[in-house]
Amino acid sequence: MSPRDEPPGGVPRRPAPHGDGPHGDAPHRRERSRARLRDALSAALVALACLLAPCGAIAAWAAFGLADTGRYVSTVAPLAADPDVRDAVADAVGDEVVRALDPEAAAGPALGPFVRDAVRSFTGTEAFRTAWEAGNRAVHDAVLRALRDDTAAPGPVTVDLAPVAARVRARLAADHVPFAHRIPVGPTEVAVVPAGEVDGLREGYHVLDAAALWLPLATVVLAAAGIAVAACRRRALTATGLGTALGGALLALAVALGRRLTLADLPDRIHRPAAGAVYDALTAGLRTVSWLLLALGLTVALASWLTGRRRPGRRAAPPVGAPAPPSRSRV
Repeated sequence: MSPRDEPPGGVPRRPAPHGDGPHGDAPHRRERSRARLRDALSAALVALACLLAPCGAIAAWAAFGLADTGRYVSTVAPLAADPDVRDAVADAVGDEVVRALDPEAAAGPALGPFVRDAVRSFTGTEAFRTAWEAGNRAVHDAVLRALRDDTAAPGPVTVDLAPVAARVRARLAADHVPFAHRIPVGPTEVAVVPAGEVDGLREGYHVLDAAALWLPLATVVLAAAGIAVAACRRRALTATGLGTALGGALLALAVALGRRLTLADLPDRIHRPAAGAVYDALTAGLRTVSWLLLALGLTVALASWLTGRRRPGRRAAPPVGAPAPPSRSRV
């Protein structure tokens, strides 16, 4: 050391340790900035995946549940034994029968209750269950054909109930019901979807059909990418689990809110308990998916959190240039 490097007093000046000074911590700043960028990108990807999870569940439920005739009929078939549905059918059919027999007697107390009781009794028979399944299958097939066929002629969606009447007549004849063979069976076209709503329903069906495949796939890809780019993957996995659970809870809340709004918008002539039973039957699978998302998300988040707590902690290294801790000497 030259005399010029010695400070006043004769004490030699210690060289600065590596990493100190105005530019020594630049690599650390760059590393922290890169970690913050990765965490921000991970948070955006995980948030988007958790947002798409309930949307993908709704699209898959509509495309693979409601748009499948076999699943739809198997879902609504048990409703033929539901008391509210039977009451609604008895009221609607009884009113139509009374109006067809005598328009002036529809409001009278004599014929109306008798016809409704007779129809109510009929709803407990096997013939009614046959008619219920056949009618739902015919209506569902007609609506699906109209939604899938872009070249269909404009107009309302109609269904011919003649096959349903034929099956009911055959069932009544097999049960030896008097005059069952005299039930007329002929072409009976009934409009089930107005002409002005067909185009909108067709476009919505095509959108749901495509979203049912791509939304769940995009959800998985975004969640995996968000976990992969995170600086702390365990924390990102915990956030993904919590976000999935939140999405499942919001989906269950949306199903419950949709039930309330659907029943509130129905006209007074619709039997609301029966409509509630139909809504509950059709959305049973969606409610199950919402609870599965909630349970899966909480399980993943809890497992990730417990794994982090069980990992042994690392003792931080002392900073460069810090004095070593004093050692104890045995006497």
